[in-house]
Amino acid sequence: MRLISKKTLLLFFLPGAVFMGMFLIYPIIKMAVDSFCKVGITGSRTFIGLDNYIKAFSTGGMGLQLKNTIIYILVAVSIETVLGFIFALLFESNYKGSKIIRSLMMTPLMIAPLVAGLIWKLMLSSNFGIVNEILVRIGILKSTSDILWLADPRWSLFACCIADIWLTTPFMMLMILAGLQGLDSAVTEASRIDGANALQEIFYIKLPGIKPVLLTALSVRIIDAAKTFDIIWAMTQGGPNSSSETISIIIYKQLVKYNNTGYASAMAIIFIAVLVVFTLVFMQSLWNPKKKA
Repeated sequence: MRLISKKTLLLFFLPGAVFMGMFLIYPIIKMAVDSFCKVGITGSRTFIGLDNYIKAFSTGGMGLQLKNTIIYILVAVSIETVLGFIFALLFESNYKGSKIIRSLMMTPLMIAPLVAGLIWKLMLSSNFGIVNEILVRIGILKSTSDILWLADPRWSLFACCIADIWLTTPFMMLMILAGLQGLDSAVTEASRIDGANALQEIFYIKLPGIKPVLLTALSVRIIDAAKTFDIIWAMTQGGPNSSSETISIIIYKQLVKYNNTGYASAMAIIFIAVLVVFTLVFMQSLWNPKKKA
């Protein structure tokens, strides 16, 4: 068998390295430089030190957006995880028709987040949306205008969460189902022989057994939810009164709408740093758990 030389291997990796350098490393370096400058409309840069970072942490900075992002993550990811686990348990046993139903439940994963946001914007409309119409017909609401999902600051962020939950619950279900199907069936059968009921089997056998898979899925979803842009922009654009404005939305607005390139870059750098630290801590706790004494 002919061995491939190191130079040939490097040539195979070269296109990927060039692509990563052009579209990942260079933009991050440029963004980091811009974060310390005031960038004019013509592209001129004036060094202002840490002013953009101080502004981001000061009153009126990104505090509200950080709060909204955390609420969005907690609501969306927690509900997705619970629903995904329930559906995974239902599909764990291959009963007749389960594969067809499971395939149909994968449909939202084939839809772009922007399209999903537009769909739910129409469905949650107080004028012609099907959601309020159904709630009126079953007697929960008296009028379709009782809940203004997208125009009421109390509901706008939760409305975006609904769209996210619908879109990504199948992903959580798929990950958890893969973990459940990878468990040793002999362990579950032994627990049943020992007299364990269904709940005990779930909480003492299945959940500990799929912990690595579950934590991996959670880390992916938390990072994905933290940087969600498409759904929120399509549904509310961060409104009304910034009630559904997350960090991704405020960065986009500062960059595109207000042309504050330096300020937007500083917020983006802070956001990336938080996500990187979270990922490192999460992965460290996942792959190097503390040993029991």
